[in-house]
Amino acid sequence: MATQKLYAGAKLREIRTRVGLTQTEFAAKLGVSLPYANQMENNNRPVSTTVVLALAREFGFDVTELGGGDEARLVSDMREALADPVFADAVPLADLRLAAGNAPALARAFLTLHRAYRDGHERLASLDAALGSSGMAAPSPWEEVRDFFHYCDNYIDAVDRAAEGLAARWEDVDTGLAAFWAGLNIRVVTSDDGRLRRFDPETGVLTLSSRADPATLRFQQLHQVALLSQAKLLDATLDLARFASDDARAIARTGLANYFAGAALMPYGAFRAEADATRHDLEALARHFGASLEQVGHRLSTLQRPGAKGVPFFFVRVDPAGQITKRHSATRLQFARFGGACPLWNVHAAFETPGRFLRQLAETPDGVRYFCLARDVTRPGGAWRAPARRHAIALGCELRHADRIVYADGLDLTGGFDPIGISCRICARTACPQRAVPPLERPLTIDPDNRGVLPYDL
Repeated sequence: MATQKLYAGAKLREIRTRVGLTQTEFAAKLGVSLPYANQMENNNRPVSTTVVLALAREFGFDVTELGGGDEARLVSDMREALADPVFADAVPLADLRLAAGNAPALARAFLTLHRAYRDGHERLASLDAALGSSGMAAPSPWEEVRDFFHYCDNYIDAVDRAAEGLAARWEDVDTGLAAFWAGLNIRVVTSDDGRLRRFDPETGVLTLSSRADPATLRFQQLHQVALLSQAKLLDATLDLARFASDDARAIARTGLANYFAGAALMPYGAFRAEADATRHDLEALARHFGASLEQVGHRLSTLQRPGAKGVPFFFVRVDPAGQITKRHSATRLQFARFGGACPLWNVHAAFETPGRFLRQLAETPDGVRYFCLARDVTRPGGAWRAPARRHAIALGCELRHADRIVYADGLDLTGGFDPIGISCRICARTACPQRAVPPLERPLTIDPDNRGVLPYDL
């Protein structure tokens, strides 16, 4: 089998800029000529094994990041944006890969511009009364924060290590929390008012929901710990992100506090070791760390610490309407930015089989094969007539990691792959019986006297 050549010009430029070297100095550190370094940075030549070793030796660089998912994410996001009817002509996939590989900043600028256009178009369509003062040029704050975590591989090193350090100083989470509140003279009470958490700094009272399960109560307390004890760290991280609006910054602060809470409840080193020991048994991990299945699944998708990475997982949560409410991927699998998940994915069937893990072997249009796991995580309301929150989660990895996953035991990993996609708008499959809309970048043939599964042919 031929070895795939590695082109990583954008990553090399990023490393050189970060360490403050000229191209001549960088070439000398790598042990190559200046023209060779220039050609690698412009993706005219692949990165050689010698250069890979020099990056690790000279800069302590985690060489696995050279094959990271930024390029695949950008290509996927651009394909979906270009499926917008405003773009009349399809852009070849090879051109998108060139743009993502050689000019990632330009690709992100294009996506920001398209989001601004779409935001303005939607506001006009809905006759938004605040159109004149709402700032069309900025992306949705939710989208901006989602993209921040998306392009960080859902791993924030400084926050993760701070949470791990806090957990190391505590005998256990419950004892540590009790001591933390006592040290700040904060009183913890419960209430049945329907809110998960409410903190009053003037009275020093933290109110938690009496309806919540123990895992949720721990998580909410650790979230408040992050806000109270890690304010400078959170602010520094937010400053580096340079969010476009105060709303995005506020949403991101909540996201970072949630990240800290998960990392403190399931410290990186201990969690990764236990995940390997149990072969990623979600129930065993939830029991060991006093967490919920959703918290464990989400945490597994964050194990991307340089030099100590775990199995690269994707994690997604969907609601009964198929809408994606959480999505994180350390794999090449990308999710639709708009709309629902592929209906052929087993995560949708999880609602029909509550309390059971569903396994699936799936293949995406790019030929990559995955092992997928899905389960419902419905939470009861805790009182009569209180609405339950119904969601399903999916966790998965590329098939080559399946032997490290206990749920893959007994499966025939050589066949029976379901053909899943990202979004009907950009999916290239021509004979999918579940297609909702035609792909916008493919011409249609409509013959009223000839009908297949779909009312058109691609």
